[in-house]
Amino acid sequence: MAQINPHINFNGNAEEAFTFYKSVFGGAFAMIVRFKDFEMSNSEHPISEVEANKIMHIALPIGKTNVLMGNDVPAFLGKVNENENRSKISISAESKEEAYKLFYGLSADGNVEVPIGDSPWGSYFGMFRDKYGIEWMVDFDPKYNGQIEK
Repeated sequence: MAQINPHINFNGNAEEAFTFYKSVFGGAFAMIVRFKDFEMSNSEHPISEVEANKIMHIALPIGKTNVLMGNDVPAFLGKVNENENRSKISISAESKEEAYKLFYGLSADGNVEVPIGDSPWGSYFGMFRDKYGIEWMVDFDPKYNGQIEK
């Protein structure tokens, strides 16, 4: 079965954001690759010394099968518009307590769009933009106990 994992672009603060995400989700990074880890001398767009320590790829496993991935966008590709309407990352929690913890952990210093609480469709749901501009939805549906129907 195919698997979908979100990948987020940042303007130079990917490591800071992923350190924050790790503090909420726990676990350890599966991979951290910096631009300096690759020889760029033959590249059409060499990486400057200023960007050499920035993140080319970072991966944080979440749960048993999911991986949150990201990178810093090199200057030659332009800046990521942090105010654009990005897709949301949806988290299906395994319990109401986990949903509460993830919602309040990730939304710290962010902007809550829908406070977490009982939804009209029967789940415990909340939505927000975190302090890095990433949009999240947290949901616990007791009918599925955190599992997507198969």
